[in-house]
Amino acid sequence: MKSRTGIAGMFSIVIFASSAATMAAPTSGEAAARHAVFVQTNGPAGNGIVVYDRNPDGTLAFADSHPTGGNGGRAVGAPSDPLASQHSLVYDQSHRLLFAMNAGSDTVSVFSVDGDELDLTQVAPSGGPFPVSIAVRDDLAYVLDAGLAGFVSGFRIEGDHLEAIEGSTRTLGLANPNPPFFLSSPAQVGFSPDGKHLLVTTKGFNMVDVFAVDHDGELSAQPVRNLEAPVPFAFVFGPADLLVLVNAGNSSLATFRIDQGGALVPAGAPVSDGQVAACWIVSAHEFEYVANTGSNDISQYRVRGDGTVTLVNATAASGIPGATDMTTANGGKFLYVLSGTSSTVYAYRVEGDGSLTFIQTVPVPGGANMEGIAAN
Repeated sequence: MKSRTGIAGMFSIVIFASSAATMAAPTSGEAAARHAVFVQTNGPAGNGIVVYDRNPDGTLAFADSHPTGGNGGRAVGAPSDPLASQHSLVYDQSHRLLFAMNAGSDTVSVFSVDGDELDLTQVAPSGGPFPVSIAVRDDLAYVLDAGLAGFVSGFRIEGDHLEAIEGSTRTLGLANPNPPFFLSSPAQVGFSPDGKHLLVTTKGFNMVDVFAVDHDGELSAQPVRNLEAPVPFAFVFGPADLLVLVNAGNSSLATFRIDQGGALVPAGAPVSDGQVAACWIVSAHEFEYVANTGSNDISQYRVRGDGTVTLVNATAASGIPGATDMTTANGGKFLYVLSGTSSTVYAYRVEGDGSLTFIQTVPVPGGANMEGIAAN
C-alpha cells in the first residue's frame, strides 16, 4: 500500500506538470493579445512571411516565418525595391487577414491572423501577371498586376478566402514585358475614402488612373487618365480626404481632390524634400513620412485640410540603406522601415512633435529580395 506522503507527492508532480504545460502553451486569446510586424521576403524560389513580436516599447523580436505557397519576383532593373510598389503586403484589421502578393507565380496568398500566429488559408490566382499591390475596403479587394498590359482584378472577401468577381478584370493598356521594367510599371492600387473610386499609379507613363466603382463593386469599363508628372508612385489619403501623392521623379509631395467624374484637381502645390527618389508614404498622427530610397532617408511632411503641404524635416531619419516600404503601429506611435539593400528593418518611435527616435535594427532572414511590410 502506498503511503499518503507518496500519493501527495505524485499528485503535486502532476499538478506542477499540468501548470507548466499550460504556461508553455499560450491560449488563442493570449496569441491574439500579441502584436506583430510582418515582412514579406519575396524570395524568387519561395516567398515567405517573417513574423516579429512587437513589444510595448516598439522593439521587435523574431517569432516565426511562414511560406506563402508562391514565389516572389523582381522587376527588371529594380535596385532596392524588387516589386517597385506599395502595399504588396496588407493586413486587414476588420477580417484579421494578411494578403501577400506572389509576383513570381501570379498568385495571392491569404493568411488568417491571430496575434503573431499565421494560418495560410488560400493561394489564389491574382487575375494577371506579376501582382504587386492590393487594395481592401470592407468586403471588396482589388489586386494590381504590373506585367504586360497591366490589370486590376476584383475579389469578394468571404470568411478567410477571396472569391474572384467574374468579369471584374480591367486593363491599363500598357506595353510592359513580364516581369515589367521597374520604372514603367504600375506602383499602387487603392480605394478613395468613400469607396467610389479605385486609383492606380503608373510610374513611367506619369499616370494616375481613376476607375469608378459601382454599388456591386465592379469598375467602369475605362478609367479617367490623369497625367501627373514626374513618376507618380505611392499615395495615401490625408485630411479632408485629400489624395496625398508622392512623385519619385522630383522627390515631391502634392495633394489633390477627386471630382465626381474621376479627374484629379490640384489642392496643394508640390513640395520637394530635396532628397533622391521619394517613393513610399505612410501617415502617423498629423504627419506624413516619405521614404527616399536614393538618399537612404525618411522625410517628414505635414498636410493641412486646405491642401497645403509643408516640409517639416527633410531628413527625419537617415542612414537607412535603400529605404523602401514602411508601416506604422500602435496608432502611429511606431514607424518601421524596410532597408532594401541591407535586408533589415529599422524601427523608430514617433514623438509628439513628429520627430523620429531610433529604436533598433533587426535582420530579415532570407530577406535579400524583400519587399512588403505590415503590422497589426
